[in-house]
Amino acid sequence: MKNTLYLLIAAFIMLSCQTNNHVVNSKRNYNFLTDSLRIDKQLEQYKLPGFSLVVFENYKIVYTSQAGVKSMNSKEKIDENTAFSTASISKPITALLCHILEEKGLINLDDPIDKYLKRWHLPKSKFTKNNNPTWKQFFNHTAGTSQGGFEDHYEGETIPTITQSLLGQIPRYDKEIEFLFTPGTNFEYSGGGYVIIQMALEDTLNKPIAELAQEYIFSPLGLKNTTMIQPNERGFLTNVASVHDKDGKVIKTGLPITPQVGASGLWSTPTDLAKLSIEIQNALRNKNNRVISHQVAKKVTEVTTLKNAVGGWSYGWQKSFGYNNYDWFSCNGSNTGVGGNVLASMTDGNGMVYLANGEKLNRFPVMNHTRIKILSLMGWNKTSDEDIQEIPLHLKKQLIGTYDDFLYGQGMETKIVEKNNRLYVESMLLDFLKGKNDNELVYLKNGTFKIVDYPNVLKFDFSGGKLSSVILTRGSLKTQVQITAKNQ
Repeated sequence: MKNTLYLLIAAFIMLSCQTNNHVVNSKRNYNFLTDSLRIDKQLEQYKLPGFSLVVFENYKIVYTSQAGVKSMNSKEKIDENTAFSTASISKPITALLCHILEEKGLINLDDPIDKYLKRWHLPKSKFTKNNNPTWKQFFNHTAGTSQGGFEDHYEGETIPTITQSLLGQIPRYDKEIEFLFTPGTNFEYSGGGYVIIQMALEDTLNKPIAELAQEYIFSPLGLKNTTMIQPNERGFLTNVASVHDKDGKVIKTGLPITPQVGASGLWSTPTDLAKLSIEIQNALRNKNNRVISHQVAKKVTEVTTLKNAVGGWSYGWQKSFGYNNYDWFSCNGSNTGVGGNVLASMTDGNGMVYLANGEKLNRFPVMNHTRIKILSLMGWNKTSDEDIQEIPLHLKKQLIGTYDDFLYGQGMETKIVEKNNRLYVESMLLDFLKGKNDNELVYLKNGTFKIVDYPNVLKFDFSGGKLSSVILTRGSLKTQVQITAKNQ
């Protein structure tokens, strides 16, 4: 995830498309989104082949928009049923599947995962000698395993097995997956950890993960355009978007094959992912949920780790960002030539899903523009109930400065500045994500601080008369981050 966020920042650095828009909710006219988003113009400006978007509000899909083409080789237009490779959006789906299977009594997620493995076993390590990692530690990337991500394959190439993947007999790696720290003590984003989950599922239940996901999630929810079957396998979808490079050219066959299915092998549409998100949202309020229970929805979306976890992580979903005073569960997917995002509020049933079949430099500006515009235009503004007080003058003076990133741990410059007698936090990442760089730092009556729309509460330490560290808190979780002032 660290690399993904760096790429988000780095992404700031003529093709003609036709847009199809479909307004679903008759009680409100959502044409203002079409007029403001101007997605067809965005595709032309950034040479992005195609883009698909769904917006949902009050637990219902209210707007869809598809623009561009599935493949620059055929110029066939994307429609609402066109599926994309979703990359890491696969991970929260894999975690959800495991929680559903646990609820049915088929596995125990508090068990050490190694007891479920047959084809391969976890490598011996000084870090795991007295700390056997559980399923849950793999879900939230605290198991300590290496192998962040993987290279795609295409038909005609030799496709490795997941055993070979874990042994490091694949591009990008030259050694077996290994442990980098004691499980549960730190955070390291690990696609390889999700391959271990995939193997444990398949070894235990004697079915491919694609079949399990179809049986327990996709079919019950009626997700007809979603699959974990790969392009070289029988039963793969026929209405799909090809991946493209930065010049808008189809990459090889255009259909990436991902043996690491649990980590990045899901194909889906924004509509299907929106339906899944709404099912989770309904389950969170324990109303109108049909497949996912209230207990499972709570488990997969609660924050379970903060230390070095890019602002916060749950079992599969990222819980790092705040928009409009809402708590959100989200996931970014990013593979070569394709990517997108799921963003859903924990309450009130709002959110969006978008997928695009172009490279990072082509799709990031369009995705970012779309997210910021929707969040601004939809009026999803939750009233904050925080008890705020005036910041004492001596604290203001101690806080103002330029520091290494203490919010997300991404190494970028973070400033605390004063404007009109108020303090604001400036960060390239917050600017990119929210489209503004005036995130107010407010002082709560219990002596802690809160950045407007940043999800963690902050308690600053001023050892030696200067800002030295901060304790980030979310619910019962806390982590201390050292703060280093930068030379002005």
